[in-house]
Amino acid sequence: MAHEFSTGFYTALGTGLQVDGRVQADSLRAQIDDQIAAGVSGLLVMGSMGIEAYIRDRHYAEVATVGSQQVQGRVPVMVGVMDTCIGRVLDRIEALKGLPIDGVVATTPFYNTLTQAEVYTFYSALAKASPYPVYMYDLAVVTKTPIAYETAARIRSTLPNVRGIKSGNLNLVRSLTLSQAATDSFSIMYSSLDTFDIAYRGGITRQLDGMFACTAPLARTMYNALRAGDGQKAADALEAILRIRDVFISVGVFTGFTAAMNLLGYAGAFHPDYAPEPTAEVRVKVKDALVKEGLL
Repeated sequence: MAHEFSTGFYTALGTGLQVDGRVQADSLRAQIDDQIAAGVSGLLVMGSMGIEAYIRDRHYAEVATVGSQQVQGRVPVMVGVMDTCIGRVLDRIEALKGLPIDGVVATTPFYNTLTQAEVYTFYSALAKASPYPVYMYDLAVVTKTPIAYETAARIRSTLPNVRGIKSGNLNLVRSLTLSQAATDSFSIMYSSLDTFDIAYRGGITRQLDGMFACTAPLARTMYNALRAGDGQKAADALEAILRIRDVFISVGVFTGFTAAMNLLGYAGAFHPDYAPEPTAEVRVKVKDALVKEGLL
């Protein structure tokens, strides 16, 4: 597939799981349809919010299959392939063989730290072996290894199958944006939620986050306002999303996310298997937040 990555919001979908670890397929399908109806510019299946690192190997391909087939080419769709080394990431990519997706998304390997030379080696190996375009995911808070500007720029200029990067590092995203040639098709996606409105107004207009999975109407309002030049309306919508995010933090991010998704009608556990189920108290707190922001 060869979709253009347009400006706007990109949603890292949640992955609702059954008790046995399999995906709640109807839940994922409904989530995708609702996101597309809200005007999403593209989707990421099994990113960080989609608990890719916690999906069992036996169920990984099923999640990707359900997600990519439900999109049906309506918007670009990427799939997370994050793991601890080149070989394990290539196993993930092999499991996607033949699926109608626009790319795979990989953080630097986690568990051990890497040198920048090793970061280049890692993405070089993926670029050469992957039948799909590769997108870097700079997530040093989890992986312990950031992608330096010099490394990202080198990858962009020497590895044509690496087609973009997702990062919450504003300095990195800004430097890559400013140094990008007008004819370059390398897609730069920003992922620091708190500054999305300011970044957009500064020309960083592709933005991806998992919070959009449970706040699609607010995201639609925000990006319509940004396109119209209404900074205050955009800021108000973003503040509403951030207030919900802060409630999640207060109860446990993934536990709060599960409560919100279930309240919005998406079945399944959206948290890792070691995280607690939402209690009745948590569900009330999350429901109050969703009602306050007009989502219920």
